[in-house]
Amino acid sequence: MNAWFLAGGITSGVVAAVHVVAGGRDVIRALLAGGLPDEPRRVLHAVWHMVTADLVLAAAALIWLSLGDHPGGDAAAWLLAAHFAAYSGVFLAVSLAAGWSKPLLRLPQWMLLLPVAALAAAGAR
Repeated sequence: MNAWFLAGGITSGVVAAVHVVAGGRDVIRALLAGGLPDEPRRVLHAVWHMVTADLVLAAAALIWLSLGDHPGGDAAAWLLAAHFAAYSGVFLAVSLAAGWSKPLLRLPQWMLLLPVAALAAAGAR
């Protein structure tokens, strides 16, 4: 068993749960109630659900990788690590570009995503 992948999968599952609960409460309710035109509002709503599926599937993939030695498993782990590193980078870039005070805390999602990248990378050979 690869404990790094297991930890990454569990962490991704927790991130998915936080996304559903906190994102549903703080982001999606505001988005759906906001004044955006209907089409972009629905597209953003769909994208939010796509991210939910993405986080859940990444968690499942990392947990599956943790259970044995799979052909191509390390390549998949590196792709997942890059995927979560890219998500973290996007949140950091958007936060820093906004010109907010304490930008790293305004959109803290990167703090949840970056550990998954690190754990997936640590488990890969």
